[in-house]
Amino acid sequence: MKKIVVIGGGHGQSVILQGIRDLEDVEITAIVTVADDGGSTGRLRERYNIPAMGDIRNVLLSLCEDDSLLYDLMNYRFSGAKEEDVEGHSLGNLILTALSEIKGSFQDSIDILSKELQVKGRILPSTVEYLNLFALMDDDTVVKGEANIPSFKHHITRVFYDHEVEAFKSAVDAIREADLLIYGIGSLYTSILPNTIISGIREALKQTKALKVYFANVMTQSNETFDYDLHDHVQALLDHQTPIDLVVKHSETIPQAILYRYHLTNSVEVVDNGDVECRVIERELLDFSSGLVRHSPEKIAITVKELLEDC
Repeated sequence: MKKIVVIGGGHGQSVILQGIRDLEDVEITAIVTVADDGGSTGRLRERYNIPAMGDIRNVLLSLCEDDSLLYDLMNYRFSGAKEEDVEGHSLGNLILTALSEIKGSFQDSIDILSKELQVKGRILPSTVEYLNLFALMDDDTVVKGEANIPSFKHHITRVFYDHEVEAFKSAVDAIREADLLIYGIGSLYTSILPNTIISGIREALKQTKALKVYFANVMTQSNETFDYDLHDHVQALLDHQTPIDLVVKHSETIPQAILYRYHLTNSVEVVDNGDVECRVIERELLDFSSGLVRHSPEKIAITVKELLEDC
């Protein structure tokens, strides 16, 4: 039984998990950032002084079968303004908050819902602390809050917390015991690094014998990684002491019409200029059927099966 750990947050991590959840003879663990402070998650986090649960909810849904009433309820979002009562809240976020209050434990709430949703794998926060992510920009501006960081146009020098954050022990143990460790896919500074800059997580990444793989982003993100090439993405991880053995990038040619659509939002393709300091492989990973660039869970699963053969 091979052990896979996927570190990140947001939609990209969920796509990877959706792809690998049905692989045979694997044990899956998702380690998820809890630094999000925007939207429904941010409001509940501030009100109840608990870790952010939005990315946790997305991961729960990516690792379960999507044909149950509870799945639909977890996905439901109340309409209306986003500042009063339940309007704008995800019901899944409210359920996780309620269970945390009832059980007195954030992890217990995740475990209970995992059981009810018949989740295929473990879901662990990188920490159970209430915290704020900070970013130092290249003009020395310091930005507070994960939701605020992408709104600044200056390049990010580093992201950090304003105090020593204690890593969740189960997450540390999972990293040390892993055979294959995957970073991504997702926002470099606000999904992946919020996990790996926690000292306990960082040390476990240095100690583990797992093959450490970065699934590279396909498109840059306006402001956060605008004009970054593949080297810049990898170097940002390395500069934050996040070890990488292998980079997986897409091999497909993106249609010009789709590239133009992204260009209108200040997003361009992440190109490989051949100067990445670790091994890079190309694989088919993408799906263009929506008219946008999306990763294909099925293609990711094929690549992960290949990677497991080297573990």
